[in-house]
Amino acid sequence: MMKLMFSKCLVVFCSVMMSVSAQAKLPEFVDLVKKASPAVVNITVTKSAPKKQFSQPGDEQVPEFFRRYFGDQPRGLNQPRRNTPRPAAGSGFIISEDGYILTNNHVVENADEIIVALSDRREREATLVGADKFSDLALLKIEATDLPTVEFGNSDELDVGEWVVAIGSPFGFEHSVTAGIVSAKGRSLPGSTGSNYVPFIQTDVAINPGNSGGPLFNLSGKVIGINSQIFTRSGGFMGLSFSIPVSVAMNVVKQIREKGSVSRGWLGVQIQRVDRDLAESFKLDRAAGALITQVFEGSPAEMGGLKEGDIILNFAGKAIDLSSELPHVVGMTDVDAIADVVIVRDGEQKTLGIKIGELEQNAAFQGAPGAPAELGNRIGVEVVNLDEAMAEKLGTTKGVVVSRVFEGAGQEAGLVAGDVITTWDSIWIGSVEQFETMVSNVRPNVAIPIRVVRGGSPQFMVIKVTE
Repeated sequence: MMKLMFSKCLVVFCSVMMSVSAQAKLPEFVDLVKKASPAVVNITVTKSAPKKQFSQPGDEQVPEFFRRYFGDQPRGLNQPRRNTPRPAAGSGFIISEDGYILTNNHVVENADEIIVALSDRREREATLVGADKFSDLALLKIEATDLPTVEFGNSDELDVGEWVVAIGSPFGFEHSVTAGIVSAKGRSLPGSTGSNYVPFIQTDVAINPGNSGGPLFNLSGKVIGINSQIFTRSGGFMGLSFSIPVSVAMNVVKQIREKGSVSRGWLGVQIQRVDRDLAESFKLDRAAGALITQVFEGSPAEMGGLKEGDIILNFAGKAIDLSSELPHVVGMTDVDAIADVVIVRDGEQKTLGIKIGELEQNAAFQGAPGAPAELGNRIGVEVVNLDEAMAEKLGTTKGVVVSRVFEGAGQEAGLVAGDVITTWDSIWIGSVEQFETMVSNVRPNVAIPIRVVRGGSPQFMVIKVTE
């Protein structure tokens, strides 16, 4: 009997200890919030809505959209926007005792008036010192002294799985606190500029409209990110939020304070991801790097000797495992610096020294229509020569135009009518005859990389004839 009672007590004791142990591992946020909250501010702006603009059917329901969570209010279909000032809100945080405040650019962009509400209920009108659309950051200034400030951490040392805390004003509820973990680092998100120069921190911290521009803290109470975007189907939080690393933010702040603008490195290429098939076709031992699909005329890349079909494996000493990493690294490189770029070309590795340019907004290329069918070939496509008008529009004098696609290797690779095939196994194509000769000589079950221009954008595909 005593033995049975002892066993039961032992089970109860172990259960209690396991529960206590589990609770002991949970993070404590109280002291962090008390220390950090005074430096977090609420930002209210007044904007004049554009005249004579109407919403379009479907505007109120955008599926799977990376939305910047600020000022997105639903409207009835075909309801005009009134040209009256409309208030909207976001968050920010104080970075210096004399009144410098960091927030998102989209919070204050085109604002007529910016009002900052401090934690002690004081309100101050802010001036915009400078902004950077590429990173979605803005620096404000209010007239005040001896203000509470945040401490900055090192976002480069942040680990996936680490606890983080957000403080902001979701839906106008000031100094709301939410917590979660880092889900991933170095995320690239589609942006309005067509390129992304921010390696976002992905978290599962609950973020909603009004949190925009607020700080993301580590458990030491130091800022390691600025909350910027969410992934949503409904307009509200769905488990994915994205923050700008503080390493990016402080570089932007430094440049704005010193010269009023932000310079960012520019290489001048379009790139794509290297998948397993492309890796095989380019004779790589693994799928890694950034595959160059286009080199812009007069760009640092062209002057430095980079070519379409090169695969960048390392840039300025930093390994490029994913193509999405390259814009981040290039953007952080000083303008006019000489960067060592390690590439694979024709199966061999080589290093080029390239002088980095300054990023500017570049015009998009326009696509070209297809042409009438003339010839057929072994991979199941019909192609015609590139005429002068089409060549001028595409900005290329090489290649053949796909006019029809039948069942076969071309269709399996994803070719469609209107595509311009510019290279075959790294060899530029000058005519239909040259292309047909290449196709007729292809060996079965060998992966061949081809460069295709579609809708003005180049990309690489892999052709493999299985006969």
